[in-house]
Amino acid sequence: MVGSIARFPALVGATLLLLVAAARGADLPSDEEIYGFDDRPLAEPLEHPDWFKESFLDLGQDLQEALGAGKRGLMVYFGQRRCAYCQKLLRTNFGLEDIVEYTRAHFDVVAIDIWGVAEVTDLQGQTLTERELAEREDTVFTPSILFYGPDGEIRLRLRGYYPPYQFRAALEYVADGHYRRESFRDYLARGDNRMVFDEGDLNDEPMFARPPYNLDRRMPSDRPLAVFFEQGDCHACDVLHGQTLRDPDIYRRFESMETVQLNMWSDTPVITPSGERTTVREWAAKLGLFYAPSILFFDEQGAEILRVDSVVGLFRLGNVLAYLDSKAYRTERFRQWREQVAH
Repeated sequence: MVGSIARFPALVGATLLLLVAAARGADLPSDEEIYGFDDRPLAEPLEHPDWFKESFLDLGQDLQEALGAGKRGLMVYFGQRRCAYCQKLLRTNFGLEDIVEYTRAHFDVVAIDIWGVAEVTDLQGQTLTERELAEREDTVFTPSILFYGPDGEIRLRLRGYYPPYQFRAALEYVADGHYRRESFRDYLARGDNRMVFDEGDLNDEPMFARPPYNLDRRMPSDRPLAVFFEQGDCHACDVLHGQTLRDPDIYRRFESMETVQLNMWSDTPVITPSGERTTVREWAAKLGLFYAPSILFFDEQGAEILRVDSVVGLFRLGNVLAYLDSKAYRTERFRQWREQVAH
């Protein structure tokens, strides 16, 4: 079944997963399972699937062994033992037989603990700790996954948890070599029928600035900027507005910033924080955005602070907003701040 699927790369995303599920009689996870989970740290530590590779953490050797076994590359999974989003990947996405079979057929998976002290040898032969590698690769939100192609180059990064249909498309994008011809954003969009261009289909909020969208910060502002990239017919966007933003503290923190909502597939004119005149679609493509909703945060001078471009719940978003509210971004990165707060 896996081999026959791989011969039809145009069938991507939700369409493909639905076909596979129907063929096998599998039950796809509900929207509530994907978006409505408690994202606070877990009470009990996670265990990795037993089919993850037992690695000596020499990534070059791991890649060569994967290629020698006829696979298409190497997946390096960056996680935390008490991460609810990691649990969602391991139990929901890897709870689907098709995803497990496809992953194992085309990749070896090596697990990295982002706080670990075990030594890792990277693809360039440099030795560093798990923690140092995680920090270098900017794995701010776990689970983060780096996909290495046969040439040892990183061909795709996933930062955070993504629903099964997008995760499955990511596997195919790398395994079938689509990165040679197009961005993951374009590849995913070909199998996604949810791109709605009518601005009226977005969930409005009183805090959002109205057009025209002049976000130019070459003359500094006195507040950070939050840009919501969304799309129509988007359940994750509905959950963000209908649940997460209904939390009074979350909403208050956003109100303390400048906020704007953009349809990521529209040709609406926008002036970016760096002063570039473009369209929202072109800006989103340049930023590499493919997930809705994505929230990008910029400082008073227009530099990007960080982005939340995967599934996000109340706990994780609350931490991000507390970091911004504290102005800690002026002196330290989010990862460093989070570690200090945790202790």
